[in-house]
Amino acid sequence: MTDFPLRHGIFLAPYHPVEEGPTTWMRNDLDLCRWWDDLGFDEVWVGEHHSGGYEMISSPELFIAAAAEITKRIRFGTGVITLPYHNPLMVANRITQLDHMTRGRVMFGFGPGLLVTDAHMLGLHAGQTRDRMIEALEVILRLLHGETVTKKTEWFELKDARVHLLPYTRPIPHLAVASAGTPSGGRAAGKYGLSMLCVAASEIGGFDVLGSNWQIANEVAAEYGNTMERGDLRLVAPLHIAETREKARENVRFGIERWAKYYDLVAPNPFDTKGRDVVDILIESKRAVIGTPDDAIAMIERLQAKQGAFGAFMAQHVDWADREQTRKSYELYARFVMPHFAKTNVNRVETLKWMADNDAAFKKERKSASEAAFVQHEEAKKARAKGSQAAE
Repeated sequence: MTDFPLRHGIFLAPYHPVEEGPTTWMRNDLDLCRWWDDLGFDEVWVGEHHSGGYEMISSPELFIAAAAEITKRIRFGTGVITLPYHNPLMVANRITQLDHMTRGRVMFGFGPGLLVTDAHMLGLHAGQTRDRMIEALEVILRLLHGETVTKKTEWFELKDARVHLLPYTRPIPHLAVASAGTPSGGRAAGKYGLSMLCVAASEIGGFDVLGSNWQIANEVAAEYGNTMERGDLRLVAPLHIAETREKARENVRFGIERWAKYYDLVAPNPFDTKGRDVVDILIESKRAVIGTPDDAIAMIERLQAKQGAFGAFMAQHVDWADREQTRKSYELYARFVMPHFAKTNVNRVETLKWMADNDAAFKKERKSASEAAFVQHEEAKKARAKGSQAAE
């Protein structure tokens, strides 16, 4: 048992096919944010990408600003801002502004960047990005805490720099570092006392290192006097659920092949289909859920068995099914998966069982009460008749 409930969120890269208009998809993503808010999801994390075609949101801050205006309670995270692509003062200023605009509903997720083509367009080598992420992070943390920073590196220079606004959230907004297959995310989380966003938790490489990356984070945290909080740990995995496994498989035929071709281009662990069905590969390898709410529950429990307790499961939003089937998938998740882990039905189940176990006694009591009511009715009837006769 833990002292924190499992939260449920969405990781919105997003993955949208290039055959359809981007404007329509962006409006659909905003509508989904409202839907997730209504269903009771806790968080939405929005990605930043600049190439590849599919993952078409280049500014998660802009998207979050729009989504926050049409939702009530759900929180939003940048998932992630790629720090090596931005001047750290600009990042800090945008986050603090968004923190005020959302009245504290924003979380700051960051990473080194996944798409090599993004880095290429900016004249960066992939080997440079992790070190630059740390350089930017150290400055951003100082700026968010209100410090004035003067610093020069090979790729940015600040002179007497300070954020225009101090954060709405005190002392600073929640920070999360992306963690996948390498230990760099865990090391950064431990050193700076941050949370971890495990963006490849169900993938072969990512799943295998869940425990070791968490251990690294805790070891580094101890060196720097920090403590890692399991309640802030987030694990991401893709899913689509329906009433039956057969229906779920049928639903994802809408877009899964297009997605798989794109995924093979950008992912560290591409599919090696060799003529095999990508749906079979995803299910058999346990990299994704394509099935029922029970299968989603099993996925999360598998992650818990591997990782130990963690704070939030993030369903990676993928355009495998059409829009109505996708919305239905999230509705089923809210109806069956969320209450399973929240144990909101424990008393209802126990009460129903108690009623069933004592059914014979309760029926006897109900029958006795019913018979007594008839007897009372007859006695009252006789008394009225006797009263009428006396009056005559």
